[in-house]
Amino acid sequence: MDQGIQGKVIVITGASSGLGEAAARLLSAKGAKLVLGARRLARLQALARELSLDDAAVMRADVTDCAQVKALVDHALATHGRVDVMLNNAGLMPNSLLQKLHVEEWDQMIDVNIKGVLYGIAAALPHMIAQKHGHIINVSSVAGHKVGAGGAVYSGTKWAVRAISEGLRQEVKPYNLRTTIISPGAVDTELTHTITDPDIAAGMAKTYAHAISADSFARAVAFAIGQPEDVDINEILFRPTAQMY
Repeated sequence: MDQGIQGKVIVITGASSGLGEAAARLLSAKGAKLVLGARRLARLQALARELSLDDAAVMRADVTDCAQVKALVDHALATHGRVDVMLNNAGLMPNSLLQKLHVEEWDQMIDVNIKGVLYGIAAALPHMIAQKHGHIINVSSVAGHKVGAGGAVYSGTKWAVRAISEGLRQEVKPYNLRTTIISPGAVDTELTHTITDPDIAAGMAKTYAHAISADSFARAVAFAIGQPEDVDINEILFRPTAQMY
């Protein structure tokens, strides 16, 4: 459904690798106008060159800083005059058993996975309400549906994304806005690289042995965006066919 994507202004956080990069590649091919944010500006710039995007398409943005996320969305507005889609994608997963007391890693997950989503909503929502048009896509996880030992905090953040997204869905009905939660299973990205606990990393490696390409996520994003404007795809949950968890 490229006709629902062509020309849309789409802001993506965490776009320098993994899910965000894959989404940027596919949406660019389908004719979207992209504004990409991430901490690693050099990687964003390299991606922009590869996709033949101009300098205005990328901006350094750390989603734990509300002002930087607002600046990213404001940049999209200044460049294109509107924001049609906000894809709150940035995330990390340094799983560990609670008894290990990796409190700093808990804080990182809360700051990126929950606050980062809220900051993206805060940046885009006022403009979308004013436009009476827009689509906010938040990334949860299979772990937002199932909890496993070692993943309590990560699952907590992803359950929070689903709760926030459902509340948002109900609140924005008067403004003609759409909302989508995308919950991937084991997808081949850098997400597992953030795990510092060797035992958890070893177990996660087994789960990710059958990881599927990040293109699977990109196609889910494109499916949700590409629907007719009167169709609101509220949640997509997908896994590798071989994944039991």
